[in-house]
Amino acid sequence: MPKTPSNKLFNLIKSMSGSEKRYFKVFVGSHANKDSKYLRLFDAIEAQEEFDDEVLKNEVYQGKPVQSRKYSELKGYLYDLCLKSLQGYDEKTSVDYKLRHYLQSMQVLFRRSHFSDCQDLLSKARKLAYKYERFTVLIDMLGWEKQLAYAKSDIDYLDEALDRIETEEQHLQQQLTSISAYRNLFFRLLVSLRKDASLTGPEFRKRLADIVDTPLLQQPPESDAHQAQIYYYRTLSIYQLATGDLLAFKSSSEQLIELMESKPHFLNEDVSEYISALSNLIMGCGRVGDYEALEVYLEKLRQVKPLSQDDELKIHRQYYQNKFSLCIAKGDFKEGLSALQTHLRERSHFDNDLFETNTFYYYYFHISFGAEAYDDALSYLNDWLNLSTTVERQELQGTARILNLIVHFELGNYVLLDSLIRSTYRYLKKREQLHDVEREIISFIRKAAGSPSKHELKVAYESLKGAFEQLPQTERAKSFFVRAFDMMAWLEGKLEGKSYGEMIRRKFKERSR
Repeated sequence: MPKTPSNKLFNLIKSMSGSEKRYFKVFVGSHANKDSKYLRLFDAIEAQEEFDDEVLKNEVYQGKPVQSRKYSELKGYLYDLCLKSLQGYDEKTSVDYKLRHYLQSMQVLFRRSHFSDCQDLLSKARKLAYKYERFTVLIDMLGWEKQLAYAKSDIDYLDEALDRIETEEQHLQQQLTSISAYRNLFFRLLVSLRKDASLTGPEFRKRLADIVDTPLLQQPPESDAHQAQIYYYRTLSIYQLATGDLLAFKSSSEQLIELMESKPHFLNEDVSEYISALSNLIMGCGRVGDYEALEVYLEKLRQVKPLSQDDELKIHRQYYQNKFSLCIAKGDFKEGLSALQTHLRERSHFDNDLFETNTFYYYYFHISFGAEAYDDALSYLNDWLNLSTTVERQELQGTARILNLIVHFELGNYVLLDSLIRSTYRYLKKREQLHDVEREIISFIRKAAGSPSKHELKVAYESLKGAFEQLPQTERAKSFFVRAFDMMAWLEGKLEGKSYGEMIRRKFKERSR
Protein backbone atom coordinates (compact mmCIF):
# COMPACT_ATOMS: atom_id res chain seq x y z
CA MET A 1 0.00 0.00 0.00
CA PRO A 2 1.48 3.42 -0.94
CA LYS A 3 2.40 5.86 1.79
CA THR A 4 -0.14 8.51 2.73
CA PRO A 5 1.34 11.82 3.94
CA SER A 6 0.06 12.50 7.45
CA ASN A 7 -1.14 16.01 6.67
CA LYS A 8 -3.16 14.70 3.71
CA LEU A 9 -5.16 12.43 6.02
CA PHE A 10 -5.34 15.16 8.67
CA ASN A 11 -6.74 17.70 6.18
CA LEU A 12 -9.32 15.23 4.85
CA ILE A 13 -10.70 14.39 8.28
CA LYS A 14 -10.68 18.03 9.37
CA SER A 15 -12.66 18.97 6.26
CA MET A 16 -15.46 16.51 7.10
CA SER A 17 -18.65 17.96 8.52
CA GLY A 18 -20.14 16.73 11.78
CA SER A 19 -22.75 14.64 9.95
CA GLU A 20 -20.07 13.16 7.68
CA LYS A 21 -18.00 12.16 10.72
CA ARG A 22 -21.02 10.55 12.34
CA TYR A 23 -21.74 8.68 9.12
CA PHE A 24 -18.14 7.43 9.09
CA LYS A 25 -18.55 5.96 12.58
CA VAL A 26 -21.74 4.17 11.47
CA PHE A 27 -20.13 3.12 8.18
CA VAL A 28 -17.21 1.36 9.88
CA GLY A 29 -19.11 0.27 13.01
CA SER A 30 -20.01 -3.18 11.78
CA HIS A 31 -16.47 -3.86 10.55
CA ALA A 32 -14.38 -2.71 13.49
CA ASN A 33 -14.20 -2.95 17.24
CA LYS A 34 -13.93 0.18 19.35
CA ASP A 35 -10.25 -0.43 19.99
CA SER A 36 -9.24 -0.72 16.33
CA LYS A 37 -6.11 1.26 15.46
CA TYR A 38 -7.64 3.14 12.56
CA LEU A 39 -10.59 4.29 14.69
CA ARG A 40 -8.12 5.41 17.35
CA LEU A 41 -6.21 7.33 14.69
CA PHE A 42 -9.45 8.90 13.37
CA ASP A 43 -10.47 10.03 16.87
CA ALA A 44 -6.98 11.35 17.61
CA ILE A 45 -6.94 13.44 14.42
CA GLU A 46 -10.48 14.69 15.07
CA ALA A 47 -9.40 15.87 18.54
CA GLN A 48 -6.21 17.61 17.39
CA GLU A 49 -6.24 21.37 16.84
CA GLU A 50 -2.92 21.40 14.97
CA PHE A 51 -1.21 18.55 13.20
CA ASP A 52 1.38 16.67 15.31
CA ASP A 53 2.40 13.32 13.86
CA GLU A 54 4.31 12.09 16.91
CA VAL A 55 1.35 12.71 19.21
CA LEU A 56 -0.92 10.84 16.80
CA LYS A 57 1.44 7.88 16.68
CA ASN A 58 1.57 7.71 20.49
CA GLU A 59 -2.24 7.88 20.69
CA VAL A 60 -2.60 4.96 18.30
CA TYR A 61 0.16 2.71 19.60
CA GLN A 62 0.06 4.00 23.20
CA GLY A 63 3.83 4.37 23.48
CA LYS A 64 4.70 0.94 22.05
CA PRO A 65 7.44 0.82 19.36
CA VAL A 66 6.13 0.53 15.82
CA GLN A 67 7.66 0.35 12.36
CA SER A 68 7.18 3.47 10.22
CA ARG A 69 5.92 1.28 7.37
CA LYS A 70 3.11 -0.08 9.53
CA TYR A 71 2.07 3.41 10.57
CA SER A 72 2.10 4.61 6.95
CA GLU A 73 -0.02 1.63 5.90
CA LEU A 74 -2.50 2.41 8.67
CA LYS A 75 -2.82 6.01 7.48
CA GLY A 76 -3.29 4.86 3.89
CA TYR A 77 -6.00 2.42 4.92
CA LEU A 78 -7.83 5.05 6.96
CA TYR A 79 -7.58 7.56 4.10
CA ASP A 80 -9.19 5.11 1.67
CA LEU A 81 -11.83 4.20 4.25
CA CYS A 82 -12.73 7.88 4.71
CA LEU A 83 -13.12 8.28 0.94
CA LYS A 84 -15.39 5.24 0.72
CA SER A 85 -17.44 6.56 3.62
CA LEU A 86 -17.79 9.98 1.95
CA GLN A 87 -18.84 8.33 -1.29
CA GLY A 88 -21.55 6.46 0.62
CA TYR A 89 -22.60 9.68 2.34
CA ASP A 90 -22.81 11.57 -0.97
CA GLU A 91 -24.79 8.74 -2.52
CA LYS A 92 -27.53 9.38 0.02
CA THR A 93 -27.70 13.12 -0.72
CA SER A 94 -26.35 13.75 -4.24
CA VAL A 95 -28.57 13.57 -7.32
CA ASP A 96 -25.65 12.48 -9.49
CA TYR A 97 -24.86 9.60 -7.17
CA LYS A 98 -28.51 8.54 -7.15
CA LEU A 99 -28.67 8.60 -10.94
CA ARG A 100 -25.43 6.65 -11.19
CA HIS A 101 -26.90 4.10 -8.79
CA TYR A 102 -30.00 3.78 -10.98
CA LEU A 103 -27.91 3.20 -14.10
CA GLN A 104 -25.67 0.64 -12.38
CA SER A 105 -28.72 -1.19 -11.02
CA MET A 106 -30.28 -1.23 -14.49
CA GLN A 107 -27.09 -2.77 -15.85
CA VAL A 108 -27.24 -5.50 -13.20
CA LEU A 109 -30.90 -6.25 -13.91
CA PHE A 110 -30.45 -6.16 -17.69
CA ARG A 111 -27.65 -8.72 -17.59
CA ARG A 112 -30.06 -11.04 -15.77
CA SER A 113 -32.95 -10.36 -18.19
CA HIS A 114 -35.16 -8.59 -15.61
CA PHE A 115 -36.39 -6.18 -18.28
CA SER A 116 -39.60 -5.07 -16.53
CA ASP A 117 -37.63 -4.15 -13.41
CA CYS A 118 -35.24 -2.21 -15.65
CA GLN A 119 -38.13 -0.23 -17.07
CA ASP A 120 -39.39 0.62 -13.57
CA LEU A 121 -35.99 2.00 -12.61
CA LEU A 122 -35.73 3.83 -15.93
CA SER A 123 -39.03 5.63 -15.26
CA LYS A 124 -37.87 6.77 -11.79
CA ALA A 125 -34.46 7.86 -13.10
CA ARG A 126 -35.97 9.90 -15.96
CA LYS A 127 -38.15 11.92 -13.58
CA LEU A 128 -35.17 12.72 -11.36
CA ALA A 129 -32.88 13.54 -14.28
CA TYR A 130 -35.42 15.91 -15.86
CA LYS A 131 -36.03 17.64 -12.54
CA TYR A 132 -32.31 18.38 -12.17
CA GLU A 133 -31.55 18.93 -15.88
CA ARG A 134 -29.07 16.06 -16.18
CA PHE A 135 -29.35 16.07 -19.97
CA THR A 136 -26.36 13.82 -20.68
CA VAL A 137 -27.84 11.15 -18.41
CA LEU A 138 -31.22 11.55 -20.11
CA ILE A 139 -29.63 10.85 -23.50
CA ASP A 140 -28.13 7.67 -22.04
CA MET A 141 -31.59 6.74 -20.74
CA LEU A 142 -33.12 7.13 -24.18
CA GLY A 143 -30.49 4.69 -25.35
CA TRP A 144 -31.60 2.32 -22.60
CA GLU A 145 -35.22 2.71 -23.72
CA LYS A 146 -34.29 1.53 -27.21
CA GLN A 147 -32.03 -1.22 -25.87
CA LEU A 148 -34.78 -2.65 -23.64
CA ALA A 149 -37.30 -2.70 -26.47
CA TYR A 150 -34.74 -4.44 -28.70
CA ALA A 151 -33.92 -7.03 -26.02
CA LYS A 152 -37.62 -7.82 -25.64
CA SER A 153 -38.06 -7.90 -29.44
CA ASP A 154 -40.79 -5.29 -29.01
CA ILE A 155 -40.75 -4.05 -32.59
CA ASP A 156 -44.20 -2.46 -32.30
CA TYR A 157 -42.97 -0.26 -29.43
CA LEU A 158 -39.88 0.78 -31.40
CA ASP A 159 -41.99 1.58 -34.45
CA GLU A 160 -44.24 3.82 -32.35
CA ALA A 161 -41.56 5.44 -30.16
CA LEU A 162 -38.56 6.05 -32.44
CA ASP A 163 -39.72 9.41 -33.81
CA ARG A 164 -40.51 10.65 -30.29
CA ILE A 165 -37.14 9.39 -28.99
CA GLU A 166 -35.24 11.04 -31.86
CA THR A 167 -37.03 14.37 -31.28
CA GLU A 168 -36.33 14.17 -27.57
CA GLU A 169 -32.65 13.41 -28.19
CA GLN A 170 -32.36 16.44 -30.47
CA HIS A 171 -34.00 18.65 -27.85
CA LEU A 172 -31.63 17.40 -25.14
CA GLN A 173 -28.64 18.03 -27.39
CA GLN A 174 -29.89 21.57 -28.05
CA GLN A 175 -30.16 22.19 -24.30
CA LEU A 176 -26.62 20.92 -23.75
CA THR A 177 -25.36 23.14 -26.57
CA SER A 178 -27.15 26.16 -25.09
CA ILE A 179 -25.70 25.58 -21.61
CA SER A 180 -22.23 25.10 -23.06
CA ALA A 181 -22.47 28.34 -25.09
CA TYR A 182 -23.58 30.43 -22.10
CA ARG A 183 -21.02 28.80 -19.81
CA ASN A 184 -18.19 29.50 -22.30
CA LEU A 185 -19.33 33.12 -22.67
CA PHE A 186 -19.33 33.57 -18.89
CA PHE A 187 -15.83 32.18 -18.47
CA ARG A 188 -14.48 34.09 -21.47
CA LEU A 189 -15.67 37.34 -19.89
CA LEU A 190 -14.35 36.32 -16.47
CA VAL A 191 -10.90 35.49 -17.86
CA SER A 192 -10.79 38.80 -19.71
CA LEU A 193 -11.62 40.71 -16.52
CA ARG A 194 -9.01 38.87 -14.46
CA LYS A 195 -6.22 38.72 -17.04
CA ASP A 196 -5.44 42.43 -16.85
CA ALA A 197 -7.33 43.96 -13.93
CA SER A 198 -5.39 47.24 -14.29
CA LEU A 199 -6.65 47.96 -17.81
CA THR A 200 -9.20 50.79 -17.93
CA GLY A 201 -10.76 53.28 -20.33
CA PRO A 202 -11.89 52.82 -23.95
CA GLU A 203 -9.58 49.87 -24.63
CA PHE A 204 -11.00 48.00 -21.65
CA ARG A 205 -14.61 48.70 -22.63
CA LYS A 206 -13.98 47.69 -26.24
CA ARG A 207 -12.45 44.38 -25.20
CA LEU A 208 -15.46 43.58 -23.02
CA ALA A 209 -17.92 44.78 -25.66
CA ASP A 210 -16.35 42.44 -28.23
CA ILE A 211 -17.05 39.51 -25.90
CA VAL A 212 -20.64 40.40 -25.00
CA ASP A 213 -21.63 41.48 -28.52
CA THR A 214 -23.47 38.24 -29.16
CA PRO A 215 -27.10 37.21 -29.77
CA LEU A 216 -26.86 35.16 -26.57
CA LEU A 217 -27.17 38.30 -24.45
CA GLN A 218 -29.84 40.11 -26.43
CA GLN A 219 -32.64 38.73 -24.26
CA PRO A 220 -33.07 36.14 -21.49
CA PRO A 221 -33.15 32.54 -22.80
CA GLU A 222 -36.55 31.83 -21.26
CA SER A 223 -37.16 28.66 -23.31
CA ASP A 224 -33.76 27.23 -22.46
CA ALA A 225 -32.59 25.24 -19.47
CA HIS A 226 -32.51 26.74 -16.01
CA GLN A 227 -28.72 26.45 -16.03
CA ALA A 228 -28.48 28.45 -19.27
CA GLN A 229 -30.64 31.21 -17.76
CA ILE A 230 -28.40 31.29 -14.68
CA TYR A 231 -25.31 31.79 -16.85
CA TYR A 232 -27.10 34.51 -18.83
CA TYR A 233 -27.72 36.64 -15.73
CA ARG A 234 -24.31 35.89 -14.22
CA THR A 235 -22.58 37.03 -17.42
CA LEU A 236 -24.76 40.11 -17.83
CA SER A 237 -24.32 41.20 -14.21
CA ILE A 238 -20.51 40.96 -14.10
CA TYR A 239 -20.33 42.89 -17.38
CA GLN A 240 -22.53 45.64 -15.94
CA LEU A 241 -20.41 45.78 -12.79
CA ALA A 242 -17.19 45.97 -14.80
CA THR A 243 -18.50 48.85 -16.89
CA GLY A 244 -19.88 50.74 -13.89
CA ASP A 245 -23.58 50.41 -14.75
CA LEU A 246 -24.46 49.88 -11.10
CA LEU A 247 -28.24 50.25 -11.29
CA ALA A 248 -28.37 47.67 -14.08
CA PHE A 249 -25.98 45.44 -12.11
CA LYS A 250 -28.28 45.57 -9.08
CA SER A 251 -31.33 44.83 -11.24
CA SER A 252 -29.67 41.86 -12.97
CA SER A 253 -28.45 40.53 -9.62
CA GLU A 254 -32.01 40.71 -8.25
CA GLN A 255 -33.32 38.82 -11.28
CA LEU A 256 -30.59 36.21 -10.83
CA ILE A 257 -31.54 35.64 -7.18
CA GLU A 258 -35.23 35.44 -8.08
CA LEU A 259 -34.42 32.89 -10.79
CA MET A 260 -32.29 30.77 -8.44
CA GLU A 261 -34.98 30.80 -5.75
CA SER A 262 -37.68 29.81 -8.26
CA LYS A 263 -36.26 26.26 -8.29
CA PRO A 264 -35.06 25.61 -4.73
CA HIS A 265 -34.30 21.93 -5.40
CA PHE A 266 -31.21 23.06 -7.33
CA LEU A 267 -30.06 24.96 -4.23
CA ASN A 268 -30.47 21.81 -2.15
CA GLU A 269 -27.93 20.20 -4.48
CA ASP A 270 -25.42 23.09 -4.77
CA VAL A 271 -25.71 26.42 -2.95
CA SER A 272 -22.25 27.81 -3.72
CA GLU A 273 -23.22 30.06 -6.65
CA TYR A 274 -26.28 31.28 -4.77
CA ILE A 275 -24.00 32.48 -1.97
CA SER A 276 -21.85 34.37 -4.49
CA ALA A 277 -24.89 35.86 -6.23
CA LEU A 278 -26.35 37.07 -2.92
CA SER A 279 -23.03 38.63 -1.98
CA ASN A 280 -22.89 40.45 -5.34
CA LEU A 281 -26.43 41.73 -4.86
CA ILE A 282 -25.56 43.01 -1.39
CA MET A 283 -22.55 44.80 -2.87
CA GLY A 284 -24.78 46.27 -5.60
CA CYS A 285 -27.24 47.59 -3.02
CA GLY A 286 -24.39 49.24 -1.17
CA ARG A 287 -22.98 50.83 -4.33
CA VAL A 288 -26.32 52.47 -5.21
CA GLY A 289 -27.12 53.39 -1.61
CA ASP A 290 -30.10 51.07 -1.14
CA TYR A 291 -29.22 50.17 2.44
CA GLU A 292 -32.71 49.00 3.35
CA ALA A 293 -32.57 46.28 0.69
CA LEU A 294 -28.95 45.59 1.63
CA GLU A 295 -29.92 44.67 5.18
CA VAL A 296 -32.71 42.38 3.96
CA TYR A 297 -30.36 40.49 1.63
CA LEU A 298 -27.61 40.44 4.26
CA GLU A 299 -29.92 38.63 6.66
CA LYS A 300 -30.95 36.26 3.86
CA LEU A 301 -27.27 35.42 3.32
CA ARG A 302 -26.89 34.76 7.05
CA GLN A 303 -29.77 32.25 6.92
CA VAL A 304 -28.44 30.22 3.96
CA LYS A 305 -27.90 26.60 4.93
CA PRO A 306 -24.38 25.51 3.89
CA LEU A 307 -23.92 22.15 2.22
CA SER A 308 -20.17 21.93 2.77
CA GLN A 309 -17.41 23.41 4.89
CA ASP A 310 -16.47 25.60 1.93
CA ASP A 311 -20.04 26.95 1.81
CA GLU A 312 -19.91 27.66 5.53
CA LEU A 313 -16.64 29.56 5.11
CA LYS A 314 -17.97 31.55 2.14
CA ILE A 315 -21.13 32.54 4.01
CA HIS A 316 -19.11 33.64 7.03
CA ARG A 317 -16.62 35.68 4.98
CA GLN A 318 -19.18 37.34 2.72
CA TYR A 319 -21.62 38.05 5.53
CA TYR A 320 -19.08 39.73 7.80
CA GLN A 321 -17.28 41.64 5.06
CA ASN A 322 -20.61 43.16 4.04
CA LYS A 323 -21.79 43.55 7.65
CA PHE A 324 -18.62 45.43 8.60
CA SER A 325 -18.84 47.60 5.48
CA LEU A 326 -22.45 48.50 6.36
CA CYS A 327 -21.58 49.38 9.96
CA ILE A 328 -18.70 51.58 8.75
CA ALA A 329 -20.88 53.32 6.14
CA LYS A 330 -23.62 54.02 8.71
CA GLY A 331 -21.17 54.95 11.47
CA ASP A 332 -22.79 52.30 13.68
CA PHE A 333 -19.55 51.31 15.36
CA LYS A 334 -21.27 49.94 18.46
CA GLU A 335 -23.08 47.40 16.30
CA GLY A 336 -19.83 46.89 14.41
CA LEU A 337 -17.98 45.98 17.63
CA SER A 338 -20.68 43.50 18.56
CA ALA A 339 -20.51 41.91 15.11
CA LEU A 340 -16.71 41.87 15.31
CA GLN A 341 -16.76 39.96 18.59
CA THR A 342 -19.24 37.41 17.18
CA HIS A 343 -17.17 37.08 14.03
CA LEU A 344 -13.96 36.41 15.98
CA ARG A 345 -15.68 33.67 17.99
CA GLU A 346 -17.06 32.01 14.87
CA ARG A 347 -13.80 32.44 12.96
CA SER A 348 -11.98 30.27 15.50
CA HIS A 349 -13.79 27.23 14.05
CA PHE A 350 -12.11 27.66 10.67
CA ASP A 351 -8.61 26.69 9.64
CA ASN A 352 -6.41 29.82 9.66
CA ASP A 353 -4.88 28.84 6.31
CA LEU A 354 -8.34 28.80 4.75
CA PHE A 355 -9.71 31.89 6.43
CA GLU A 356 -7.17 34.49 5.16
CA THR A 357 -7.46 36.85 8.11
CA ASN A 358 -5.33 39.47 6.34
CA THR A 359 -8.28 40.57 4.19
CA PHE A 360 -10.18 41.54 7.36
CA TYR A 361 -7.59 43.64 9.15
CA TYR A 362 -8.85 46.89 7.61
CA TYR A 363 -12.38 46.21 8.90
CA TYR A 364 -11.06 45.33 12.36
CA PHE A 365 -9.09 48.56 12.47
CA HIS A 366 -11.82 50.85 11.16
CA ILE A 367 -14.53 49.53 13.48
CA SER A 368 -12.24 49.74 16.53
CA PHE A 369 -11.17 53.25 15.56
CA GLY A 370 -14.76 54.38 15.06
CA ALA A 371 -15.68 52.96 18.46
CA GLU A 372 -12.72 54.87 19.94
CA ALA A 373 -11.08 51.59 21.01
CA TYR A 374 -7.74 52.99 19.87
CA ASP A 375 -5.55 50.35 21.53
CA ASP A 376 -7.42 47.60 19.66
CA ALA A 377 -7.29 49.66 16.47
CA LEU A 378 -3.51 49.96 16.85
CA SER A 379 -3.16 46.23 17.49
CA TYR A 380 -5.06 45.34 14.31
CA LEU A 381 -3.13 47.96 12.39
CA ASN A 382 0.15 46.42 13.52
CA ASP A 383 -1.09 43.02 12.30
CA TRP A 384 -1.82 44.68 8.97
CA LEU A 385 1.59 46.34 8.83
CA ASN A 386 3.37 43.09 9.63
CA LEU A 387 1.92 41.33 6.60
CA SER A 388 4.25 40.35 3.81
CA THR A 389 4.04 42.68 0.82
CA THR A 390 3.30 39.62 -1.29
CA VAL A 391 0.07 39.18 0.68
CA GLU A 392 -1.33 42.69 0.62
CA ARG A 393 -1.06 45.27 -2.11
CA GLN A 394 1.56 47.89 -1.40
CA GLU A 395 -0.99 50.71 -1.60
CA LEU A 396 -2.75 49.14 1.40
CA GLN A 397 0.56 49.04 3.26
CA GLY A 398 1.01 52.75 2.56
CA THR A 399 -2.53 53.47 3.76
CA ALA A 400 -1.87 51.50 6.96
CA ARG A 401 1.17 53.65 7.70
CA ILE A 402 -0.78 56.89 7.39
CA LEU A 403 -3.54 55.49 9.60
CA ASN A 404 -0.86 54.40 12.06
CA LEU A 405 0.18 58.04 12.50
CA ILE A 406 -3.43 59.09 13.17
CA VAL A 407 -4.00 56.37 15.78
CA HIS A 408 -0.78 57.21 17.65
CA PHE A 409 -1.86 60.85 17.57
CA GLU A 410 -5.24 59.89 19.09
CA LEU A 411 -3.46 57.86 21.78
CA GLY A 412 -1.17 60.78 22.56
CA ASN A 413 2.00 58.82 21.74
CA TYR A 414 3.84 61.98 20.71
CA VAL A 415 7.28 60.62 21.62
CA LEU A 416 6.94 57.85 19.06
CA LEU A 417 5.44 60.02 16.35
CA ASP A 418 8.69 61.76 15.37
CA SER A 419 10.39 58.53 14.29
CA LEU A 420 7.15 57.12 12.81
CA ILE A 421 6.70 60.22 10.66
CA ARG A 422 10.24 59.87 9.25
CA SER A 423 9.86 56.14 8.48
CA THR A 424 6.42 56.67 6.91
CA TYR A 425 7.73 59.49 4.72
CA ARG A 426 10.64 57.34 3.51
CA TYR A 427 8.37 54.35 2.83
CA LEU A 428 5.84 56.32 0.77
CA LYS A 429 8.47 58.25 -1.17
CA LYS A 430 10.38 55.09 -2.05
CA ARG A 431 7.21 53.49 -3.43
CA GLU A 432 5.99 56.65 -5.17
CA GLN A 433 2.89 56.84 -3.00
CA LEU A 434 3.64 60.26 -1.51
CA HIS A 435 0.80 62.25 -3.09
CA ASP A 436 -0.37 65.67 -1.90
CA VAL A 437 -2.95 63.99 0.36
CA GLU A 438 -0.27 62.08 2.26
CA ARG A 439 2.08 65.09 2.37
CA GLU A 440 -0.59 67.28 3.96
CA ILE A 441 -1.44 64.66 6.62
CA ILE A 442 2.21 64.06 7.52
CA SER A 443 2.78 67.80 7.78
CA PHE A 444 -0.26 68.16 10.05
CA ILE A 445 0.77 65.27 12.34
CA ARG A 446 4.25 66.75 12.65
CA LYS A 447 2.79 70.08 13.79
CA ALA A 448 0.15 68.52 16.05
CA ALA A 449 2.69 66.29 17.77
CA GLY A 450 4.68 69.33 18.85
CA SER A 451 2.35 69.99 21.83
CA PRO A 452 0.72 73.15 20.44
CA SER A 453 -1.88 75.13 22.33
CA LYS A 454 -5.60 74.49 21.77
CA HIS A 455 -5.76 77.51 19.53
CA GLU A 456 -2.72 76.40 17.51
CA LEU A 457 -4.16 72.88 17.21
CA LYS A 458 -7.46 74.26 15.95
CA VAL A 459 -5.62 76.34 13.38
CA ALA A 460 -3.74 73.20 12.28
CA TYR A 461 -7.03 71.29 11.89
CA GLU A 462 -8.53 74.14 9.86
CA SER A 463 -5.41 74.35 7.72
CA LEU A 464 -5.51 70.63 6.90
CA LYS A 465 -9.26 70.78 6.20
CA GLY A 466 -8.72 73.72 3.87
CA ALA A 467 -5.87 71.95 2.11
CA PHE A 468 -8.08 68.89 1.56
CA GLU A 469 -10.91 70.98 0.16
CA GLN A 470 -8.54 72.67 -2.28
CA LEU A 471 -7.10 69.43 -3.60
CA PRO A 472 -8.43 68.63 -7.08
CA GLN A 473 -10.79 65.66 -7.16
CA THR A 474 -8.36 63.82 -9.43
CA GLU A 475 -5.59 64.24 -6.86
CA ARG A 476 -7.78 62.87 -4.09
CA ALA A 477 -8.74 59.92 -6.27
CA LYS A 478 -5.08 58.95 -6.65
CA SER A 479 -4.89 58.15 -2.97
CA PHE A 480 -6.37 54.90 -1.76
CA PHE A 481 -6.12 56.41 1.70
CA VAL A 482 -8.92 58.90 0.96
CA ARG A 483 -11.18 56.09 -0.28
CA ALA A 484 -10.40 53.94 2.78
CA PHE A 485 -10.88 56.53 5.54
CA ASP A 486 -13.14 59.59 5.77
CA MET A 487 -10.50 62.16 6.62
CA MET A 488 -12.93 65.05 6.34
CA ALA A 489 -15.28 63.46 8.90
CA TRP A 490 -12.35 63.10 11.31
CA LEU A 491 -11.24 66.71 10.81
CA GLU A 492 -14.74 68.17 11.04
CA GLY A 493 -15.33 66.16 14.19
CA LYS A 494 -12.20 67.62 15.77
CA LEU A 495 -13.27 71.14 14.88
CA GLU A 496 -16.83 70.63 16.20
CA GLY A 497 -15.82 68.64 19.27
CA LYS A 498 -17.60 65.51 18.03
CA SER A 499 -16.40 61.95 17.59
CA TYR A 500 -15.51 60.36 14.27
CA GLY A 501 -18.52 58.04 14.67
CA GLU A 502 -20.91 60.94 15.22
CA MET A 503 -19.70 62.64 12.05
CA ILE A 504 -20.04 59.46 9.95
CA ARG A 505 -23.57 58.93 11.27
CA ARG A 506 -24.50 62.50 10.42
CA LYS A 507 -23.15 62.17 6.89
CA PHE A 508 -25.00 58.90 6.41
CA LYS A 509 -28.31 60.47 7.44
CA GLU A 510 -27.73 63.35 5.03
CA ARG A 511 -27.06 60.95 2.16
CA SER A 512 -30.14 58.88 3.02
CA ARG A 513 -32.61 61.78 2.86
